[in-house]
Amino acid sequence: MNRTLSIGRRLTVLLAGVAAALSLLSWGMVTSLATQAAVRTQDNVLAASTTTIAETLRSEQGEVRLELPYAAFAMLGAISEDRVFYRVDAGGTMLTGYADLPVPPDVTAGQVVFDTGLFLGATIRIASVTRPVLVGTERVAVTVTVAQTRDGVKAVTSEISWQAGALSVAFFFVAVALSAFAVRMSLRPLNVVADAVARLGPSDLRPLLRPAPADLAPLLDALNRLMERLRLSIRRSEDFIAEAAHRVRTPLATVRTQAEIALRTVTSDAEKERLRRIIRAVDESARSAGQLLDHATVAYRVEDLARDRLDLSDIAAQSAAGLEPTAAMRDIHLKLDFACAPILGDAVLLETAIRNVLDNAIKYSPEDTTVSLRIRRSAHEWVLDILDQGPGLGEGPTEPLTERFRRGTNTAGVVGSGLGLTIASEVLRAHGGRLDLKNAATGRGACVSLIFPLA
Repeated sequence: MNRTLSIGRRLTVLLAGVAAALSLLSWGMVTSLATQAAVRTQDNVLAASTTTIAETLRSEQGEVRLELPYAAFAMLGAISEDRVFYRVDAGGTMLTGYADLPVPPDVTAGQVVFDTGLFLGATIRIASVTRPVLVGTERVAVTVTVAQTRDGVKAVTSEISWQAGALSVAFFFVAVALSAFAVRMSLRPLNVVADAVARLGPSDLRPLLRPAPADLAPLLDALNRLMERLRLSIRRSEDFIAEAAHRVRTPLATVRTQAEIALRTVTSDAEKERLRRIIRAVDESARSAGQLLDHATVAYRVEDLARDRLDLSDIAAQSAAGLEPTAAMRDIHLKLDFACAPILGDAVLLETAIRNVLDNAIKYSPEDTTVSLRIRRSAHEWVLDILDQGPGLGEGPTEPLTERFRRGTNTAGVVGSGLGLTIASEVLRAHGGRLDLKNAATGRGACVSLIFPLA
C-alpha cells in the first residue's frame, strides 16, 4: 500500500504555515507601529521645543530679542542622547543657530511643520514654526527651526523590533504545539473508529454502531456496507465449500464402489489392471479434493478460532475410530495409549489435523503393521505422538514437508496431495502449538508429534 503524508501531519504543517505567516505579519505590524510611535514621539517633543523657543521671542529697542530657554533643549535630551541643532531667522536674517541648517519649505504662521533631511552627515528630523513679532509698527515673521538626529529613534525601533521578533518566534512555536494538539484531538474520533475496526475479529462483520462526527458519517456508512457485502460473500463461500465437499466426494465414492465391484467380476488381467488404475485415480482425486476442502475450511476457521475446553484424548479417539475401517482394510492395527489431556481449542480443526496425520500414517504403512497413538505430557505441553512403520520421512530436512503440495522423496507410488501435514501445521500454529516431524527411533517409520500448550 502506498502511504502518503498523514492527515494529521498535513493539517499540522498547514497550521504551522498559517502560524508562520501570522508571526511574520504581527512582527511587521509591531515594528511598523513602533517606528510610527517613536517618530510621533520625537515630533511631539520637537514641536514642544520649537514652540517653547518661539514663545520667548520679544521686541526690544526696535529689535527682535531671543533668550534660548533651557527647558526647550532639556525636553529633547530627555528621550535620547541625539544631537540637537537649532536656527532662528527674523525677516530673512539669521539671528542665531546653525546657518546651514535646512528649513522646511512652506512654513506657515502658527503651525509646526516637520521634515526629514541630512545635516553634517546624519539624518535629522526637523520641526519649524513661524511667529510674527511686532517691532515698532512693523510685524516681523520670525522662524524657529529645531532639528534632532534620529539615532535614538532607530535604537528604540530596533529594540522593539527584536522584542517583537522574539515574541513572534515564541508565538510560532506555541501555535505549532497547540495546532498539533488540536489536530490530534480533532482526529481522535477517526482513531476511535480505526481501533474499533481493528478489534473486530475476522468473522465479526457486524456494523459499527457508535456516535461519530457528521464528517465521519459517510465513511462509517460506506464501511458498514462493505462489511455487509463481505459477510454475505464469506457466507456464500462457506456454503460453497460445504456443498462442494458433498458433491465432489459422493460421486467419487460411487465411482470407486462401482470400480471395485467390476474388479471382482472381471477375469482378464488387463481389465483388472485398468480397473485398479481407475480406483487409484479416483482415490487420488478424492483425497486431493478432500484435503483441498479441508485446507479451505481450516483457512476460514483459524481466523475465528473457538477456544473450548476439550480433552485431546477424546478427539484423538474419535479420529482413530473414523479411520478404523480404512486401517482394517489393510490389516493395520491402531494402538491407542491415551490419558486425559485438557486443552483449549476448536474441536473441528483439531479433529481435522489429527485425521490428516493419522491418514498419512495408515497410507504409508505396510499391510499387517501397527500405527501407535500416544499422548504424553512434556514440561508445559501435551504431546500426541503418531508412529507408523512405513518408509519414514526420507532424507533431508523435514521442515519443508509442511509446505503446501510438498511431499517426501520416498513417496513414489503412494497416492497423496502434499496437504495433510500443511493442514496439521496450520491448525497447531493457530492453537499456539507446533508440529514436530522426525523418523522413528527404531529406524523404521515416522513419528509425527502434535504438540499443544496446556489448558
